[in-house]
Amino acid sequence: MPEQVLQVPDADVADLRARLRATRWATPWPVDAWEAGTDGVELRRLVAHWASGYDWRAHEAAINALPSGFADIDGTAVHYLRFDAERAGALPLVLVNGWPSSFLELVGLAERLSTPSRHGGRPEDAFTVVVPSLPGFGLSAQRPGLDTGPLVHDLLHRLMHDVLGFARYGAHGSDLGAGECSLLAQAHPEAVVGLHLLSVADPPDADPGGATDAERAYLDAERAWFDAERGYSHQQQTRPLTLAQGLSDSPAGLLAWILEKYRAWSDCAGDPAGRFGDDFLLTQASLYWFTGSISTSFRPYYERARGVTPRVERVEVPTAIALFPHDLGGRPPRSWVERTYRLARYTPMPRGGHFAALEEPGLLAADISAFFRDLR
Repeated sequence: MPEQVLQVPDADVADLRARLRATRWATPWPVDAWEAGTDGVELRRLVAHWASGYDWRAHEAAINALPSGFADIDGTAVHYLRFDAERAGALPLVLVNGWPSSFLELVGLAERLSTPSRHGGRPEDAFTVVVPSLPGFGLSAQRPGLDTGPLVHDLLHRLMHDVLGFARYGAHGSDLGAGECSLLAQAHPEAVVGLHLLSVADPPDADPGGATDAERAYLDAERAWFDAERGYSHQQQTRPLTLAQGLSDSPAGLLAWILEKYRAWSDCAGDPAGRFGDDFLLTQASLYWFTGSISTSFRPYYERARGVTPRVERVEVPTAIALFPHDLGGRPPRSWVERTYRLARYTPMPRGGHFAALEEPGLLAADISAFFRDLR
C-alpha cells in the first residue's frame, strides 16, 4: 500500500479557508489585467474557489495514493515517488522539478515513461522512474545547514545509488532541476548514463567577445528577459526571508506569487487556469501552504548566489536538450550548449513552455525515450 504522506488536520484546512475569506485585497491600479503583475480579478476568482468550492481532501487522497517512499540521507528526509517499469530490466530514470513546481507536476510524465504501452509507445522504451521532492519542496525536509552535509545533487545520487540500489541511471531536469542534474552528471559520470535537460548552465569562462552571431542573439535575448522578468529571482537570491514571511502568512499572496509564473512562463495564451485547470493550480498552492515550503523553496536561489552550490564546469555525460519556445529567456544555440556539455541531441520543440511535463507530456516523453534508446 502507498505510504500516507499527507494528513492535514481539519483545523489547518479551516484556518486556510478563514484566511482566504479574510483576504485584505491590494488597492487596484489603473492598468490592464496582468500588466503590472497578477490580475486581481482572476486572483479573486481563484481565491473564492479555494475558500469554498475546492476539495482539498480529494486531492490529498490522490497524493496519498501515489507510490511514495522516504529515505533518511545524512539527516535529510527525502520524499520520492517510484514508478516501476512495465518490463523487467528497464533503465532507471530520475526526474527533477524546477520552481515554482513540485513532484506533482511530473506524475503524468512518469506514468508515460514507466508504462509507455498505455500511451501509444513501445514497452521496450519503459523506465523505472523516480521522482524525488527536492529538499525544501513539498514533502522533503530542507537540508539542515547551508554549508554542511551533502549538497542536493549528492543527495540525488545517494537516493538513486545507495538507497534504491541503481548502479547506473539516467537523469532529466528542468529549471533548478536541470542545474542539479547537471551537477549530478558532472560529479558522478560513472553512474549517470545520460542527461536530458530543458535548460543548461552557461559556460563558466565564456568570452562574449568571441561569441558567434547566434550566441550573441541568445545573450541579447537573455538580457532582455532578465530586465523584464527576473525581479522574482533577484529577491529570492538576496532577501528571500523578507518575501517568505508575507507568502507564509497570506495564502492569497502565495497564490499570486506562483500564479503569475504559470501564466508568464507557459504556452497558455494568457489563461493559466484554462491551460492547467483551477484544481491543479490550487493543489500546487495548497501543497506549498500546508507544508510551509514556499520559504524553503527559495533556498536554492540564495545558495547559488552565495556560492554554496558549485558551478557546472564541464559535463562529459551524453546530454540532450529539448527547448520549449515559451520557457524562460532565450533559446541557447547548439554551439553554446556544446561549450559546457557533451551534446548528443538538440531538439527545438514546436510548442510548450517552462512547465513542459504538464503542458506537453507527449512531446517530452517521446524526446526522452528517443534520446535514451541508444544509451540503455
